[in-house]
Amino acid sequence: FFMDVAPVTNKEFGKFVRATYYETEAEKFGWSFVLSSFLPNAENLHEAEVDPEAEDWVAVDGAYWRNPEGPGTSYKYRENHPVVHVSHRDAAEYCTWVGKRLPGEREWEAAARGGNVGPKNRTLYVWGDDQTTDAAKEYANLWGDGDFPWDNKAEDGWRATSPVKTFKPNLFGLYDMTGNVWEWQRGGKHKKRIVRGGSYVDSLDGSFNHAATLGVRATLHGTTTTGNVGFRCVKSPKRKEEYHWVYDNEGSGTAELVLEDEQGNRKQRQTQQNQQPQPIDLYEDDDEFDEEVIHDPTQPRPDETRKRVLAVKPRTVRSDEL
Repeated sequence: FFMDVAPVTNKEFGKFVRATYYETEAEKFGWSFVLSSFLPNAENLHEAEVDPEAEDWVAVDGAYWRNPEGPGTSYKYRENHPVVHVSHRDAAEYCTWVGKRLPGEREWEAAARGGNVGPKNRTLYVWGDDQTTDAAKEYANLWGDGDFPWDNKAEDGWRATSPVKTFKPNLFGLYDMTGNVWEWQRGGKHKKRIVRGGSYVDSLDGSFNHAATLGVRATLHGTTTTGNVGFRCVKSPKRKEEYHWVYDNEGSGTAELVLEDEQGNRKQRQTQQNQQPQPIDLYEDDDEFDEEVIHDPTQPRPDETRKRVLAVKPRTVRSDEL
């Protein structure tokens, strides 16, 4: 499969919205979750509703991808940041529009590990097994050593989302496979959609929120929209299915031209004349009006006895996640 090197950005998602007049689910619902320490007005913290399972996330009226922290805020100057406040459906609709799809969970983890999937070379993080902030800040946008949710020391240079491709990529050249934003995955149930990768609110050791390892995983309701969940797209390759022509029942009275695949399955039959096969030069054209060629008109011409026809190779889309 092919995977986008980075999460979908605000700029890319904006093109989709302008082209299709798409309305995200956060816009339809009229609110979305914002981290309490990012609220532009502190009075909202005492008045707004919070997520009962995550009390640091506040439901802010008017928050959506264009206004990430609510009315009065803007995604401008953050066009190259990952788009947030998108639901699982919003992400899937964008992927369909660009001719791609959301990644499967096994696909995502294989890409995130960058080839280090064996028992001897598996690592805890993209950069190895070092659990220090100094090592992590080169590769991932995480919370750092400060106390969550009010003290972000920004050791990696960012308090919230960061522009894509800011940090070093993994061995496959993929960016932000750990940290920055959670990424929606294909599959799961509507009430338990899968997200992978962790986000800027997570820690290295799991002392608060999630431990941002390569195996980190969470489930969210499919309609959940927050300021730390985004997505990226993948695309299945088109593989050729090889065919070749063979002659069936060559020793019997009837010769048939059969289309056979690599596994020996017969795909098509073309009945030939009841006659002995004649050798044909495939690279020499036979002129029908060549006077020097003499043959019995009551017998089939040699070039009509057995013709080889180029088979069209059908293309199929295959993936472990389909």
